[in-house]
Amino acid sequence: MRESMEFDVVIVGAGPSGLSSAIRLKQLNADLNVCVLEKGSEVGAHILSGAVVEPRALEELFENWQELGAPLNTPVSKDQVFLLKDGQLSKELPHALVPNSMRNDGNYIVSLGNLCRWLAEQAEGLGVEVFPGFAAAEILYHDDGSVKGVATGDMGVSASGEQLSTYMEGMELHAKYTVFSEGCRGHLGKQLIKKFALDSGADPQHYALGIKELWQIPAEKHQPGLVLHGAGWPLEEASGGFFLYHGDNQQVVVGLIVDLNYKNPWLSPYEEFQRLKHHPVIAQYLEGGERVSYGARAITKGGWNALPTMSMPGAMLIGCDAGTLNVAKIKGTHTAMKSGMLAAEAMAKVFADASLPLGETFNELFDRSWLRSELYGTRNFAPAMHKFGTFWGGAFNFIDQNILGGRMPVTLHDTSLDHAQMANASASPKIDYPKPDGKLSFDRLSSVFLSNTNHEEDQPCHLTLADSSIPTGSNLEKFAEPAQRYCPAGVYEIIEQTDGPKFQINAQNCLHCKTCDIKDPAQNITWVTPEGTGGPNYPNM
Repeated sequence: MRESMEFDVVIVGAGPSGLSSAIRLKQLNADLNVCVLEKGSEVGAHILSGAVVEPRALEELFENWQELGAPLNTPVSKDQVFLLKDGQLSKELPHALVPNSMRNDGNYIVSLGNLCRWLAEQAEGLGVEVFPGFAAAEILYHDDGSVKGVATGDMGVSASGEQLSTYMEGMELHAKYTVFSEGCRGHLGKQLIKKFALDSGADPQHYALGIKELWQIPAEKHQPGLVLHGAGWPLEEASGGFFLYHGDNQQVVVGLIVDLNYKNPWLSPYEEFQRLKHHPVIAQYLEGGERVSYGARAITKGGWNALPTMSMPGAMLIGCDAGTLNVAKIKGTHTAMKSGMLAAEAMAKVFADASLPLGETFNELFDRSWLRSELYGTRNFAPAMHKFGTFWGGAFNFIDQNILGGRMPVTLHDTSLDHAQMANASASPKIDYPKPDGKLSFDRLSSVFLSNTNHEEDQPCHLTLADSSIPTGSNLEKFAEPAQRYCPAGVYEIIEQTDGPKFQINAQNCLHCKTCDIKDPAQNITWVTPEGTGGPNYPNM
């Protein structure tokens, strides 16, 4: 029997939604016993986002957040939106044509990892127990099927399954309510959605891959508060867009978001990002600078239409684990925080009155909240871009957001599945990516090095195959095995050997982005938790 600990509430994931939920719970009832599990080596180690943050939820959580030292130090000073062409040409959209949802007045450029570190400090100050380095690996259930809690993964198990000298058995954490806030494509959240049919009646969820770098640039090029967004080149075979934010300390973050419904199996999101940085709109800021860090993470972007039910017996699903990101704003921090706060308020009411049903209580709070209004008002944004493309989709969204205020009388739906969009390699144009120059563009392995990624080598592979024959069989034959291109960390390789091709998994490189779990056309790869503390260790990302 594994050892167990009892709590009122267990929260899986120390991101903005989970920490906000823990804080609001303790604000409402200081006597509640609340703990937060975080698989990263520290809070913030696995957090990756742009990020421009709307402080609305933070202001509700802490009215005096500025006095408390929240790390929101760089207010947005200027917005620019570009359409890029041909690797050289560009056109800046007039401010009047930019959808209202993409304007950033009153917002801040932040390191979301540092914001989460600060939130964890506030949570601990209120009495929340925060446990970094412990990965929730298993959902526990009561006999009646309701969620009982979670178990952390065993540590010190070899790749062959043997117990090493460092073996430590996982522990069970039982709770009245368990909150799952693992971020995009949470591996436990995915199981809960299936088990409780939480997505019944919702559109299929859609995803993108976001790739980001942090640069230190010359002082004369730095414009604190400048925000650039754009679309177009180099994404000729996919939809998505770029961002470049000027933060503090002469640093900028640059990134590319690639929608994972793309068709061409020869496309490499990583190589598209490396090409992007050579465009003059981007290069003018990066040239002469130094790349400091690198990372990648999948993004849940189905929005309102794909939002699952967020409650189930004994548990809640919040933040990007559910899919609360507002695609139209290109922001998910404030919505994730608000979802966690609403979950906390619902649980606090049920703790005070056990006759109240958690699901109905949460739904009442959610339906009265600005979170529902905001997500519903931008429900058409992503489907319009998928359905009509960048130009006409943008025109639709301008009318919907700027003229109708999100009150379009029709709701667009996108019932396609991202992984099912892949076309045969033989019918798709090959893409000739230039070699990296080592100044603006770089190879994948040197990038992974900057993410400080590390896993204990002698442990079971956390990237599991349902059928080991598929990668070198149907995936290679039909799609030229796209895993070796869609992975932004060089985890997957096809090695040609005398007895035929071999599919190699370099799990040590894994950034925990979850792209393989999402985009594999055969849905053959499942991401599960490695040992706690494994993965990237992002500084200031």
